[in-house]
Amino acid sequence: MDEEKIEAEEVKVKEPMNPLIILALILIVVAILTYIVPAGEFDRTPVEGQDYEAIDVDSFHYVDKNPTTPVGLLKSFTLGLQGAADIIFFLLIIGGAFQVVTATGALDAGLSNLVYKMKGKEKIFIPICILIFSLISAVAACCEEYLAFLPLMYVICVAMGFDSLTAVALLFGSSAVGYAGGMMNAFTVGVAQGIAGINNPPFNGMWFRWIVWAVLACATILYVFWHAHTVKEHPEKNSMLLIDKKYAEEIDTEKPEPITGRQKIVLLLFALSFIAVGICVLLPQLDWFSERFPDYEFYMDEMSALFLLLAIVAGFAGGLGLNKTANEFAAGCGNLLWAGLIIGLCKAITMVMQDAGIMDTLIYSMGMVLQNLPRQVSGIGMFVLQDLLNVLIPSGSGQAAVTMPFMAPLSDVLGIPRQCAILAFQMGDAFTNVITPTSGELMAALAICHIPYKKWFRYWGPMWGIWCVIACVFMVIAVSIGYH
Repeated sequence: MDEEKIEAEEVKVKEPMNPLIILALILIVVAILTYIVPAGEFDRTPVEGQDYEAIDVDSFHYVDKNPTTPVGLLKSFTLGLQGAADIIFFLLIIGGAFQVVTATGALDAGLSNLVYKMKGKEKIFIPICILIFSLISAVAACCEEYLAFLPLMYVICVAMGFDSLTAVALLFGSSAVGYAGGMMNAFTVGVAQGIAGINNPPFNGMWFRWIVWAVLACATILYVFWHAHTVKEHPEKNSMLLIDKKYAEEIDTEKPEPITGRQKIVLLLFALSFIAVGICVLLPQLDWFSERFPDYEFYMDEMSALFLLLAIVAGFAGGLGLNKTANEFAAGCGNLLWAGLIIGLCKAITMVMQDAGIMDTLIYSMGMVLQNLPRQVSGIGMFVLQDLLNVLIPSGSGQAAVTMPFMAPLSDVLGIPRQCAILAFQMGDAFTNVITPTSGELMAALAICHIPYKKWFRYWGPMWGIWCVIACVFMVIAVSIGYH
């Protein structure tokens, strides 16, 4: 393979369609459907101890149409932003806090020194990375943030005798595993449970999600380890060898600078913040605690306050000063503003369907299609549907905002616990982002590492298939045991 062929094989980055455009088109289609689909509704009754109303599956009846007007269509966006304000502002504060911590240089320094010390222990590096990064994603919903670490991971993997495919897999494969487990992921499971009305206490049903995470993590470790071992022991089988050598030569692999005292303090604060979130989220699920403190709450507002505190203290400890801390925080908020707009637009879609009365009609129609199937098959169908929808809506919280108002009551119609609908969503949301070219993070990662999309698809396609099989098995188990 000569260098001209290498150049021809380099990934050609085609800018994917902005998710806002995709969602806007969906909104327009939904608005048109309000003139076509008959309006209908179910009778609903409150559920004790929860924030949602259960559907009376035998009560569906048609009502007068209330189609969306052109003015109503335009107003739906701002109304959607208002309706999802709690989620949007939570996202902005998280983005600001991460940006402040990143600006101190602590994360980059910590990771640089960690991977440098792994030289000579390369095989341990793979499971450690997958476990660490997947757990971070399961708690903090990190995905696009990993792009900042990818150049460093690329260098380390090539220096260890692995390849650029391994580098992308260690970060973004791990992120998918974390999202699929989503034990305390406020962006996906937290949002979905809130919309489904089963967030009392928050992140309930965590025990099953830990099992999902563990199985997926083990499968991913074995797959990535097998590939990395193969290319290290048999370089002739490394399809990225010449490309990696060409670009890795330009990168300095000298020993990184030691972590400064300030950076150590920031890293400690960063770690303590996540530990605190984990503890505070788990406390309401302990019987002895909930009995003594029945009014205790720790959810988005409380987590926002904690991460805001992290931003302030980390900026001070990292020596950024007041002005730079504020500037970095604002920049971090700006980085996630697009995600807030997506969530608002998703909320608008839901509101249009609900106001026009077609949401229940769609639920009823799909229930009629699936009701005669075994419940386990219906559970798998819910996962497949979420997996396909994620191609159009890559945002996890955005997909939750669009699909959960539909999928949660659909699970009632099918006699499936709402927790199973959330499980289908979190796995369907996670897997597709690592394989579809509509994922902006994936295409950016491939561009950074000079990986042709076809090579990535050939490499990761089998792993994606394994994930889907595991997901189907878990859906069958969840439905069979009445996971709730």
